[in-house]
Amino acid sequence: MSPKPVTVLKEGDVAEVTIDRREKRNALNLETVKALHRAFEDLAGDETVRAVVLAGAGERAFVAGADIAELERRGALESLAGINARLFTRIEEHPVPVVAAVRGWALGGGMELAMACDLRIAGKSARFGQPELRLGILPAAGGMHRLPALAGMGVAKDLILTGRILSAEEALCFGIVSRVVEDDEVLNEARGAAREIAGMAPLASRLAKRVLNALWRVRPDQAFALESAAQAVLFESEEKRRRMRAFLERKQKEKERGGKEGGSA
Repeated sequence: MSPKPVTVLKEGDVAEVTIDRREKRNALNLETVKALHRAFEDLAGDETVRAVVLAGAGERAFVAGADIAELERRGALESLAGINARLFTRIEEHPVPVVAAVRGWALGGGMELAMACDLRIAGKSARFGQPELRLGILPAAGGMHRLPALAGMGVAKDLILTGRILSAEEALCFGIVSRVVEDDEVLNEARGAAREIAGMAPLASRLAKRVLNALWRVRPDQAFALESAAQAVLFESEEKRRRMRAFLERKQKEKERGGKEGGSA
């Protein structure tokens, strides 16, 4: 048994959070949920971190779901407390983008956790599903609203009402995952995506995430206002001026080099 259910490693401006309960296929129990809260709270306060990779230890599962032994003992008050839902919302609202690296099972709470991330990179072995109705409950830690937002209401009803399991390729077709790669490339692909994100202008990246998360919850006129307000903030930022000046200077040098080469031909 792993002594710590969650580990955090930093490499430059990218952090990697790993859930390690591999003896339980990384199922989420209360201890793991609390450890993930602490990890993401600490990372939110670290301004040097510009992207996060979230993975499950081992090859069998990202997160196979909530720990059923604990779930069976929970009552109405625990449901209203939103134990898993609050964690997934914290990850969705984390200030910098979070990339899920999914190998093996991502069922129930595991699929809900992956959907709370900004990108999902899946291995070919990945399997996604919301089988909660088989246990007499709902995917109520975000699955009921995030799945329709990602894949549409028709797909959401199909998966939730039948409990069927999707392959990685089906999940890609439905827009539930961003990319599918070989299993042994999942972490490298997720880390590469995180490094690409980390290379973007940090304020623009944070605002883009916040606006995109808000857009599917509001009316079109409100969405336009949010986009415009975020853009106004960025238009006044020094980061925007510095990056645009560098772009224009680079283009000018390329133009000058082209002119010289053309003149000497």
